[in-house]
Amino acid sequence: METFKLCVLLSLAVAACCVPLPKITLKDKIIAESYLKKFFNLTEESGPTIRRGTSPLVEKLRDMQKFFGLQITGTLDEETLTMMKKPRCGVPDGHIGEFSTFGNSHKWRKNSLTYRIENHTPDMSEAEVDISIEKALQVWANETPLRFTRIYSGIADIMISFGAGSHGDYYPFDGPGGTLAHAFPPAPGLGGDAHFDEDEEFTFSSESGFNLFLVAAHEFGHSLGLTHSDDPGALMYPVYIQRNPDTFVLPRDDVNGIQSLYKSNPDKDPANPGPEPPTTPDSCDSTLVLDAVATLRGEMIFFKGSFFWRSYPQSATPQQSLITNFWSSAPSNIDAAYESRQSDSVFLFKGRQMWAFSGYDLVSGFPKSISSFGLPENVKKIDAALYDVASGKTLFFVGSEYYSYDEDKQRMDAGFPKNVDEIFSGLTGKVTAAFQYRGFTYVYSGPYMFEYSLRSGRLYRVLRNSYFLRCNKY
Repeated sequence: METFKLCVLLSLAVAACCVPLPKITLKDKIIAESYLKKFFNLTEESGPTIRRGTSPLVEKLRDMQKFFGLQITGTLDEETLTMMKKPRCGVPDGHIGEFSTFGNSHKWRKNSLTYRIENHTPDMSEAEVDISIEKALQVWANETPLRFTRIYSGIADIMISFGAGSHGDYYPFDGPGGTLAHAFPPAPGLGGDAHFDEDEEFTFSSESGFNLFLVAAHEFGHSLGLTHSDDPGALMYPVYIQRNPDTFVLPRDDVNGIQSLYKSNPDKDPANPGPEPPTTPDSCDSTLVLDAVATLRGEMIFFKGSFFWRSYPQSATPQQSLITNFWSSAPSNIDAAYESRQSDSVFLFKGRQMWAFSGYDLVSGFPKSISSFGLPENVKKIDAALYDVASGKTLFFVGSEYYSYDEDKQRMDAGFPKNVDEIFSGLTGKVTAAFQYRGFTYVYSGPYMFEYSLRSGRLYRVLRNSYFLRCNKY
């Protein structure tokens, strides 16, 4: 009965958006209900009561959307449902913000910890499992005074096991996909223990399945006292993200979190501290140079490294996400991007290759060479792309020149390339990004943005690139 009530309420939440969503089924609504109960503390007692015009369900949907950098609507849409279906950690996401801890009451009061691998997954050799676990613990030891010693019998501080379904801790696994593993914060009993779902395919490489090192390193963050972070670049982000295990360096958000509990590693040599922890791009960085800017069905998309910000007309601040959370087969560190109205696709460019996406899906036949647009073979990469709504032409910027592509005729215009300053007066630096908004053309050069009328060529204003990419902190 309670499930029926929540499903009805989910239907009302979807209808409240006034947009038909035929892809959302009753099964999807049940999945959403289960997800919000498990990870965002939606309770049966919440019921369908509406308070001040907003139901508890809508508030939990909003919390979930805010945490993952989605459009905050409080409605169950396709994008929200897609995020709910991604493989992830089984620990709840109640906190919204950067790194978070379970509190000082849930931390180890000693620096020497033991661990025991109770059993091994048949997916990998025992040696591969042992190496993955040791390497995952070392990720945290590198940044703290913590030291880990393996024992082979008895009770360790961190007990590690593989199991499927109900496995003895009252938190059953859910089969292939969904929850990959879970761990408990420091405490007596189960505290510190990490359990891995045997129904998943764990691997030693990053080419298939779920890399055990990456999953374990995340879970051991919980074992040491960290909760989830909404920083999409953090190891403690709840959704599984494929990374190169051979070059992995603990991100800055995770370093800050673990050192807030245990301080820094006193054995680290100041003269040779090792790789700098990677940081997630900050929209408040006044020196930020964007990789690309594009539109997407009324939104503005700002690309930097492995990330992008999405700016919605209804939102006061842009939402940040990993590019691969939206387009799983997309590259990072792209050179350019634009939206084609004719094909209803977004094109991403990197080097001599380009990708086209319709919604979340890679268009058949892509990636392709940029020469398929008619660009000459000597063009090794493009610096920026600009789609002009009025003419249906796309401009490709290469160094101090640009080419014009006719989207309707699907061919390059004759008489190009031309010099950029012929159409954008006063622009002397390299074009790094470009897009159109409300009839104006915005051309980025480094940390600055130039506002033009493309028809007249008139320059109206020179702005910082934060003009549209609003800072979230102030």
